[in-house]
Amino acid sequence: MPTEFKNEPLTDFSKSENRAAMEKAIEKVRGSLGKTYPLILDGKDVTGPETFASVNPSMKSEVVGQFQKATTAQLQQAITAGWRAFENWSRTAPQKRAQVIFDAASKMRRRKHEFSAWMIFETGKTWVEADADTAEAIDFMEFYAREMVRLAAPQPITKIPAEENELVYLPLGVGAVIPPWNFPLAICVGMTSAAIVSGNCVILKPASDSPAVAYQFAALMHEVGLPAGVLNYVSGSGAQIGDPLVTHPKIRFITFTGSKEVGLRINELAAKHRPGQKWIKRVVAEMGGKDAIVVDQDADIEEAATGIVAAAFGYQGQKCSACSRAILHEAVYDGLVEKIKQKTEALKIGPTMNFDTQIGPVVSGSAQKKILEYVEIGKTEGKLLTGGKTVRDDGYYIAPTVFVDVDPNARISQEEIFGPVLAITKAKDFDQALQIANNTEFGLTGAVYSKSKDHLEKARKEFFVGNLYFNRKCTGALVGVHPFGGFNMSGTDSKAGGRDYLLLFTQAKVVSEKIR
Repeated sequence: MPTEFKNEPLTDFSKSENRAAMEKAIEKVRGSLGKTYPLILDGKDVTGPETFASVNPSMKSEVVGQFQKATTAQLQQAITAGWRAFENWSRTAPQKRAQVIFDAASKMRRRKHEFSAWMIFETGKTWVEADADTAEAIDFMEFYAREMVRLAAPQPITKIPAEENELVYLPLGVGAVIPPWNFPLAICVGMTSAAIVSGNCVILKPASDSPAVAYQFAALMHEVGLPAGVLNYVSGSGAQIGDPLVTHPKIRFITFTGSKEVGLRINELAAKHRPGQKWIKRVVAEMGGKDAIVVDQDADIEEAATGIVAAAFGYQGQKCSACSRAILHEAVYDGLVEKIKQKTEALKIGPTMNFDTQIGPVVSGSAQKKILEYVEIGKTEGKLLTGGKTVRDDGYYIAPTVFVDVDPNARISQEEIFGPVLAITKAKDFDQALQIANNTEFGLTGAVYSKSKDHLEKARKEFFVGNLYFNRKCTGALVGVHPFGGFNMSGTDSKAGGRDYLLLFTQAKVVSEKIR
């Protein structure tokens, strides 16, 4: 039996030897930039007629790599390969499938800084954010492999004298895994490894802003002996291959993390029956958030300010769990706003290849444009406290931006911006603060800073989110500790990193035998 699960430790970069190790990894990855990468279909490298570039958002003139634009014919090859591999992989002992994932986790742990460096170059993650992303990827593999061993064991069901009964969990088939760019390793690895360890085969279509990170993971899986066809890597635009992948009659399930708009479209397309399709497709979707931190009148405002700034601007606010709204009791409003301003303006902005950078670029030019459009909207809906402009012109940088005196129904209070923009709203009391926190269509994460047991208990019952935190920030969920997923337009409450998650990739079968 595997040992008890423990979370992967984060790297302490205050130690010179750890900094040196990361610098070495960064230089190694720098030497690999600009290469052309293939698709991986049925274990073989395959190229196509067109490629696209992935660029470093910290230095937009630097090309991370060239990636194939897969054709629909190549997509069909991947699906065919997946079903061919499924015949054997689905019948492979769950313990053996789990061992492949354990082996991948061990290998990623040995190359941890290298994987982090790829994220630093391709998605603008700081050292600390990239390291946490890699640690979470390792955690997902370690956790889900153990979960498969647990589910493969005899399941507890009620016994009766006249029959022998068993409940087993079977894989679904071939599915599409569509991860986001903001956690390009952790979520990609989590969704893919959960599907694979459960006995399924996967068509992995990475986000167009992070194909290099996903490629490194796919290559690692084949290095540890994953059979050909179990994981097929198919890069390309959502417009070109996204719909054909989701609507294909031989795709059994789709697991997606991304925007509300794309998630709803996937759900709609997947719900329609197609000729040759003999199942209802299963959709696992984690979508957006408009997450709030509520600060009560008796809260420690220093602690609250630190948590708000960290949750609002960690990875430039590009997290579905990010604090994009701060709802402050009027008794602490003015003093807390000033502390938030001071802490925000103290953040150091720059290229994430540098150790001391705290705020890097947003992921792309299109993301920068959209965020700046929201900044202009914000100027008509509240008072600009700080930020609101681009900084540097060598990358996609936006200064962390704070608006105050924002109406709860303003667009910047309701719509997901997915960037370093925080809207602050005043509440007359705790009840009104909770009402404001609940007044969006989302329900992913939230936090409350308060010393009142009664108020925390009220929030426990009435703050309608999938992940609620007390007296700490609303980002930083740990695998196994904080199973993650939200309500309403935040998705299907998938609870990634929890004991329910593998059930989404399996189907239960009961076998009953009469005792003679």
